[in-house]
Amino acid sequence: MSNLSLMLVVSAGIFLLLFLVIRTKMQAFAALLLTSLIVGVAAGMPLVDVINSIKNGMGGTLGFVAIVVGLGAMFGGILEASGGVQQLAQTLLKKFGESNAQWAMGLTGFLVAIPVFFDVGLIILIPLVYGLANKTGRSLLYYGIPLAAGLAVTHSFIPPTPGPIAVADLLGADLGWVILFGVLAGIPAMILAGPVFGKYIADKIKVYQTELFSAPASDQNRQLPGFATIAAIIATPLLLILLNTLSSVMLAEDHQLRDILAFLGHPFVALMIALLLATYLLGFRHGFSREDIQQITTRALEPAGIIILITGAGGVFKQVLIDSGVGQVLADMMASSALPPILLAFIIAGIVRVAQGSATVSMITAAGIMSPIISTMQMEGAVLGLMVIAIASGATILSHVNDSGFWLISRYLGLTEKQTLQSWTVMETIIGFTGLAVALLLSLFI
Repeated sequence: MSNLSLMLVVSAGIFLLLFLVIRTKMQAFAALLLTSLIVGVAAGMPLVDVINSIKNGMGGTLGFVAIVVGLGAMFGGILEASGGVQQLAQTLLKKFGESNAQWAMGLTGFLVAIPVFFDVGLIILIPLVYGLANKTGRSLLYYGIPLAAGLAVTHSFIPPTPGPIAVADLLGADLGWVILFGVLAGIPAMILAGPVFGKYIADKIKVYQTELFSAPASDQNRQLPGFATIAAIIATPLLLILLNTLSSVMLAEDHQLRDILAFLGHPFVALMIALLLATYLLGFRHGFSREDIQQITTRALEPAGIIILITGAGGVFKQVLIDSGVGQVLADMMASSALPPILLAFIIAGIVRVAQGSATVSMITAAGIMSPIISTMQMEGAVLGLMVIAIASGATILSHVNDSGFWLISRYLGLTEKQTLQSWTVMETIIGFTGLAVALLLSLFI
């Protein structure tokens, strides 16, 4: 099949995927699988090879992603149930003081979203926004936007949240680089989109009254875990993964310490250590029974299962693009283009994001398209971490009415659709373009 025909096939496949998700409301997992089947057949692959590509793509992806996302979800579930999220927020608010509460809310969101899903973190912490706004007489957006920005930045940029985990696996990026670059891009993005933009937009949109939503019920008699304990547990897997990455650069291959750090810093081991620490220090030591822990972790795996399956289907799409020869054609086109790969990745993710709404689907689709290009161009090392950040940035911009996050913020802050576009949508776009700017800047030195 000619290169032009292959390009037409993949273009039609992407439009089909968007049509299935947007118009027919087909679940993204099924839509990705169906699109992969059709693209493989249309590209002229033998039918048996199409099936093998699906099996290889699904198995190769889930072998890593399922374990990491599953462990991360259970870890976050224990942190949430123990009251660790509330303790983080309350301690930071005391440290920063009421006059700097914006910064405290942004930093709280940034830390909480590392182990806890965005929507869960928002629901747990939104009463603090109401309380601060009622006490100071300021618009809800003054505190709500920094909190949302902190949650959104980490949710998009820093593992073990599912989006960057999935993209890193599909691109073959080292999670240590992703964490490092995610923090470097995430901090300025949180500052600009959170306290800075929050202060500006709160003067333009003044919302004071909204229906109050309660945080999930918790045992009021149970003592909250200490701030230092929570911070240490969250930091443990991140530091172990970073040490593994740094040791691979700084130590010789036959160095014993490098082998030890490679083992402890592998995401499987690092997250298992964090889960065990959370189970004991936040669970058993604070009155949870074995049955309580089992129920908490089982419940935490339910939303993770959907994300895992969608990510696996994204791996199928990537594998079909590679095996059909489309990846080679895309790589050849990219090689002759003046467009930097980081910018191309951002644009692809941004287009899919605007079209269908889901940041996760946008990340996975863009990673599936970019993976064969990266493989053919033999990109490796730190630059792949920057590619993950670029894709995550593109998948963050211009959230609007087809994104569940848009309606979550609208509902909890009592905003009209227009006000949500003026606040949340702009905030998300600031995060995306700041992440892209940092990735492009860092690429000059890598």
